[in-house]
Parts: sequence; structure tokens; C-alpha cells
Amino acid sequence: MTVLASHHPVFTSTIPRQYVHKAAQSEVLLTGCEVHGDDSFTVAAQWPRTHSFYDSADGRHDPLLLVETVRQAIPLLSHLGYDAPFGHRQIWDHLTWTASPAALVCEGTPAEITARITCSDVVRRGSRLAALTMDVDMTREGVHLGTANTHFTNQSPAIYQRLRGEYADIEHAVRGALTPAAPITPPMAGRDRRRDVVLAPTDAPNRYQLRVDLAHPALFDHRTDHAPGMLLLEAARQAAYAVAHPATPVITGMHSTFQRYVELDAPCWVEVEILPAQLPTHVSSRVSITQGGQEAFGATVTALRGPAAEVA
Repeated sequence: MTVLASHHPVFTSTIPRQYVHKAAQSEVLLTGCEVHGDDSFTVAAQWPRTHSFYDSADGRHDPLLLVETVRQAIPLLSHLGYDAPFGHRQIWDHLTWTASPAALVCEGTPAEITARITCSDVVRRGSRLAALTMDVDMTREGVHLGTANTHFTNQSPAIYQRLRGEYADIEHAVRGALTPAAPITPPMAGRDRRRDVVLAPTDAPNRYQLRVDLAHPALFDHRTDHAPGMLLLEAARQAAYAVAHPATPVITGMHSTFQRYVELDAPCWVEVEILPAQLPTHVSSRVSITQGGQEAFGATVTALRGPAAEVA
């Protein structure tokens, strides 16, 4: 791992996968980190020209690459900046992000990304990190790309075991996992490949069943005892596409809250509705993901529509 002494990130190699909680080194986006010592950091990343999952057909990088960059920065800074031991888990509480469609345009080469991160509301239990808030300002080769604000908790193995009970046992959780139902059509979900669709149809309009495919190489890069946060965010994005279909909105941001773990052994429902327009160029959708009659995840997805969404 590269901890940089200069004020300008250098793009050399990716950070070891253990620091970003990935099993495959090829899934690591982060390439360096500079620690400033005042709860601020500069994290460097490189986005590939194409990604096996976070890809798009509209000439832009997938905006969820911005989210995955933030997600990878959470364990990195927990370990590197706040001494969280390996084996501790970082659990999302909320995440808000925005992305500039113009800055996402693909240019035929990998995108060099710089994330300037400020941490606040740092909570410790004794010497152990318990929670913190991150504010992220992201640029692409000096051009503003987007922002993010997120709060998460850091849980030791003992605390996680108490919270999850028998579900903390991955073997138990995976053994009871439901078989994914047949998906909606890929174009309806804004996808090219059937295996990347995370929504299955139901008899009710704008209501879907969450598809949890434990064999998916990106969403389930490693085994886990619950549906990962990136799967829920992808479900929200696909629901926003589905409710707008056949229009193809360009997602520019999302505000999401994570209330409960989504278990693998029970059906999970995704409901979406279009909200009243605030701006003529934008459309917002409200997505609610429920399991066992309780909301586990909620999101408001914002997108451009019409000519404003076209790539110049």
C-alpha cells in the first residue's frame, strides 16, 4: 500500500485488497492514500475504461463507481487512519452522493480520481473506533466529479456476533439463502446482461422482488451473511430505471438510509414511485426495500431526463 508524502496522489498500483475488504485484487479501485493528520485524507483511485459490472452504454462511467470508491475508502481509512483491526466490520447508516454527468464521460483511457476526505463526529469506545462521518469531494484530473456524505459504525467481531445472533454464522446464512427468481428484462433495469439484473417482477405495478445472486462476482466478491449495501444501492438504481422505462434517465445522485440488515433467507421487496418534479430537467424516485413487513433500506434517486441527459 502506498502512503504518500506529497500533496499530489501518484497512481502506481492498487492498494492491497485486505484494506478495502475485497477478495479479488482486480476489484480494488484505490491506488494510494495520503494521511494529513487532522482527520483529513487524500485518496487516489483509478477507474477502468470498462468494468465487469459497473459499466454503462451511454458513453459515461457508471456513477456507482463513485459510490464504490467511497465504500472502499471506508475500511481503508478505518484501518489506516483510526486503527480499526482487520476483522472489524464497517456498517453503513446513511449515504448521500452526487455526480456530474459531464465529468463521467469516458475518454478512452482509465479515469484518474482524487477524493479529498474529511472525517468528523468520530466516536470511540475506549480506544476502539465506534463510528464516524465522512465528507468526500471527488475530482477527475482536477475537474469536479462529485460529492458524498456518509456515516457508518465500526463493529468488533464480538459486537457483530451479539447483533446478528445465528445470522453471524456465514455457513448458516448462506445455507438458507433463497434461489433468485427470474429477472425483469435487462433494458428495463438499465442493464445489458441478465445476470446483472437484481430485480424480479411481481404481480403489483412498481413492485419487485430483490434478486440475491450469491454467485455474482462483483456484488458478492466475497461471502457475506446478509445482502451487501452495494446490492441495495444497485436495486434502488435499477428501480429508478424501471419506473421510468422506456425513458433512460441519467442518475446524478442518491440519498439513502440503511435501517436493518437484509437477510438471505426471506423474500425482500423493492417498491418505487416517481416523486413530484422539483426541476423540469430532473426526475426523482422514492425507493423502499422491505423485508418481513419492515423497511430495511430507503432511497431517493435523482436523475436527469430529456436532452439534458445526452452526452455532448
